[in-house]
Amino acid sequence: MKFRKKPVVIEAVQFTGGNWFEIGKFCGQSASIAKEWSTSEILLIKTLEGDMKAQKGDWIIKGVKGEFYPCKPDIFEQTYEKVEDYE
Repeated sequence: MKFRKKPVVIEAVQFTGGNWFEIGKFCGQSASIAKEWSTSEILLIKTLEGDMKAQKGDWIIKGVKGEFYPCKPDIFEQTYEKVEDYE
């Protein structure tokens, strides 16, 4: 059998590495800053499956039930397209 993904409009913000205020406003308590041994800052996202790391360039997606999760830019580009004037 084959299935098609239902068209669902999502909200997302791309993590630039410097937009901490925007990410905090978007995710609330679901996101936190962390440092790795390489001294690069990463974002920890509390997901339904546990904490996941987001790196610069990753998209943070708000799911249909209000949950958050990171998505790599190439996967995001293949899966989503920008919607203009959606309500």
